Amino acid sequence: MQNLGDFKLPHFFNYPPYFTLQPVRDTREKQVQVWKELIIDYCRTQKIFVIGLEEEFPLFSNPVIERSLSHEAREAFLSALVSEGRAEWLGKGHRKCLILWHHIQDWADIILRFVKDNGLEDSVITVEEMRSGVECRGTELHGIDRAILMRALRLLEQKGKLAIFKGTSADDEGVKFSM
Repeated sequence: MQNLGDFKLPHFFNYPPYFTLQPVRDTREKQVQVWKELIIDYCRTQKIFVIGLEEEFPLFSNPVIERSLSHEAREAFLSALVSEGRAEWLGKGHRKCLILWHHIQDWADIILRFVKDNGLEDSVITVEEMRSGVECRGTELHGIDRAILMRALRLLEQKGKLAIFKGTSADDEGVKFSM
């Protein structure tokens, strides 16, 4: 089995036909499913939130077997994630894809657990501290994409769990939890 850094690649990664969109519907459905799982698992473990369709991405080629996914295959696999709500196209050009290895509601739950675990109920914390502060190191929130974090925070705000305070810049936006 091959590794990509500390990530173990599945056996199919060394099977050349998986790098070519399969014409038979049943085979293609299986192919799309394993690629979706691989993309989500890889992005989760490597904390990758955005994949550029036309940019280098380690999973999209395998130098060992001298194979790369075509643009059409990349778009098919990312579009399949989008159709499941596991990703979203950024912009109208469909050139970049935001990967949601957790749904927004799940991120909101992770935030609430983080707040409780760190005794931050009825506290104020900046958005940046939530992404890169000492308390978040070693948690799933460390390094979270800002857009995903803000969407989860807005969801919690709608539910009355917190209030978001605008600062003079994006770096000093604050969040007051009321749980």
